[in-house]
This record gives sequence, C-alpha cells and structure tokens, in this order.
Amino acid sequence: MAIQPWRKGIVIRILQEAHATHRYFIQVPELERFDFEPGQFVTLDLPIGEKTSERWRSYSIASWPDDSNIFELVIVLAEAGKGTEYLFNQIKEGDELTFRGAQGKFTLPENIDRDLYLICTGTGIAPFRSMVHHILNNHVTHHHIYLIFGCRKKSDILYYDELVDLSHKIENFHYHPTLSREEWEGKKGYVHQVYEELLKDKPPGYFLLCGWKNMITEARHKLADLGYEKKDIHFELYG
Repeated sequence: MAIQPWRKGIVIRILQEAHATHRYFIQVPELERFDFEPGQFVTLDLPIGEKTSERWRSYSIASWPDDSNIFELVIVLAEAGKGTEYLFNQIKEGDELTFRGAQGKFTLPENIDRDLYLICTGTGIAPFRSMVHHILNNHVTHHHIYLIFGCRKKSDILYYDELVDLSHKIENFHYHPTLSREEWEGKKGYVHQVYEELLKDKPPGYFLLCGWKNMITEARHKLADLGYEKKDIHFELYG
C-alpha cells in the first residue's frame, strides 16, 4: 500500500460525545473528496516533541465514506497522554492539523460469507461505526452482524442512540453494549461473556477486535480455545 502524503486538515467542528471523549470533524481543503475504506486510520503529526515517536498519533476514522472531504475522529483524553492533552487543551474549531492517511488493512472482508463479530471497547467503536454505516448505505450483502461494545458505565457508551437506530434499520444487525461497572437495563459484564454466549454452538464466524490491549489479548485466546482459526481473527490495538 502506497504511503499517503502529509496533508492539512481544518478542524471544523468539535463535539463532546461522552465524559472526556470528543468528536473532531476535519475537512481536507485540497481534496474534493477524501477517500478511505471503513476501518482505516489517519496519523496526526502533533507539535509535542522532536522525534516522530513522540509526535505521531494514529486514530481510526469514525465516519464513513460519503463523497465529501470531511472525516471524523473520536478521541478519549488519555491519562498522561501528551497527544490527547494537546488535542483537548489546544485545538479549537478553525485550527489546522497535519495528518497522513487513510491507511491500514483493518477492513471488512471482501465477501461477508458468514456471521461477522465486531468486538470493541472504548473508542475502538470508531472503525465499526464506519463499517456498519457503509454496509447500510451500500446494501452490502451479509449474514448476521454482532456489534459487541464494552464500557464501564452507561455514560461511557459512544453513539448509543445512533447504533440502536441502526439495529432497527439493518437486517440481522445486533447491537450488544455491555457494562462492567454499572447496573442497567442492558447486558452486564465484559465483552467476553457476550460473544461466548453467542458462540456456544460454534457457528462459522469472522472476527474483528478493536480496543484495549488486554481485551484483545484475552479475546484472541478465548476464540482460539473455542476452535476458531487465526486467519479469521483480525485486530487493531488501542493503547
């Protein structure tokens, strides 16, 4: 895959989605249309250090291809995170960001020929939101789709109303948010309990995992123990 050039993006809108989580809408003036595949990411070059390892921060695109030159990132303020501290405290609407992308291979399979399991925590919801909208907008043929989203509290759930609405619009799309630290009307516990219940009869499946490292490590082991092959399990780490 060719490396994309560095470009200028203008932050045209900032919204608070949840506690310590912001949505950034970025326009690319030099392009009429910003092309990407759902699941891909962009890399920001932030003025927070000398080395690239200090400055570069990558974030999955939370929006979906819509023939515009605007894309969305959803970013949580990380504890002692220089990148997110800069974005939250310094960046305001109208400011410029330098970015490169879109890049990455964490994308939908060309042929969704079995049930699709999208398992995530935190802002790991971003690529899956993009994928689900893409499936709806392009009438992508699919079997059952299970979006399993783990959070601590209900106030942490991102895009809740929107995803509930999509579960009514898309045939065989099942949205399963689950909370680990709060009682509520929905599912309780960690994501592992949810997909293990869904997989108790060992149906054929294709798995995409995105979120915290510990969740992904545990999920990979559990899915392997259930008999699923490595080639059917793909992941993107956050933090």
